[in-house]
Amino acid sequence: MSISHAPPDPSGADISRISLSKADSDAHAPLDLVPLVPLVPTSARRTRVPRWLRRTTGPLVLLALWQLLSSTGVLTSDVLASPGRIAHVGWGLIADGSLPSAMTTSLQRVAVGLLLGTAIGTGLALVSGLFRVGEDLVDAPVQMLRTVPFVGLIPLFIIWFGIGEAPKVAIITLGVTFPLYLNVYAGIRGVDSQLIEAGESLGLSRWGLVRHVVLPGALPNAMTGLRYSLGIAWLALVFAEQINADAGIGFLMVQARDFLQTDVIVVCLIVYAFLGLLADFVVRTLERLLLQWRPTFTGR
Repeated sequence: MSISHAPPDPSGADISRISLSKADSDAHAPLDLVPLVPLVPTSARRTRVPRWLRRTTGPLVLLALWQLLSSTGVLTSDVLASPGRIAHVGWGLIADGSLPSAMTTSLQRVAVGLLLGTAIGTGLALVSGLFRVGEDLVDAPVQMLRTVPFVGLIPLFIIWFGIGEAPKVAIITLGVTFPLYLNVYAGIRGVDSQLIEAGESLGLSRWGLVRHVVLPGALPNAMTGLRYSLGIAWLALVFAEQINADAGIGFLMVQARDFLQTDVIVVCLIVYAFLGLLADFVVRTLERLLLQWRPTFTGR
């Protein structure tokens, strides 16, 4: 085996000079002449399914399975009425005006309880979160009371307020207060101390710090607490309307229970779920409007 040590052919082209000259020419070429290749993300190459279709697939599949089990006799009408039967009963309740009247009464109770609970919970959170003396005086009693199930206070509320509207609103108010207090308090205490120092260096007063730094920083937690409080409000309403109610969705459920009308009970439960979903949609829309300055990850 022999190795040739012959010099390279002088007539051959120098590859390094060619590549360098080509790179120099590309570097000095005008930007409008350089071809740009668009980069398409991998997620955009997949077929996009509309989000509303994805969100409605689960409930539709569950509804179809429910109808199938009812049609085949696995679910009898005594155990759970079919979706068709429930739709028929619901339309009848709407036609005779009993369901709209019950919804109006229940919405009024939730609105009053939510308004009172929001005012009390937010006020206590501001006192406890902004002042150390307020924390010492307020936080311990609130933490003690929130561990007591509000449903267990129904007998006391009946003794104190009677069997009218007052105990029903009081239960909803109590259920709303504590989640909102915890979230607003956590939001206030979670504000970055460097932001407070920056505000003080800019000459902001105590009220200016609260208005421009503390409250905007606590707003995301407050909106989360409001959403959670709304869910507790509808849960509290179910218990509240069992207290000798003569109107409301809970009153319809009590009547249906006495006559073993599972279709009416399911209609009332669907109305509860629909009203809760509508209230959550309103709060989420309000959250998007108030927190436009805070871009967050929304999923892919």
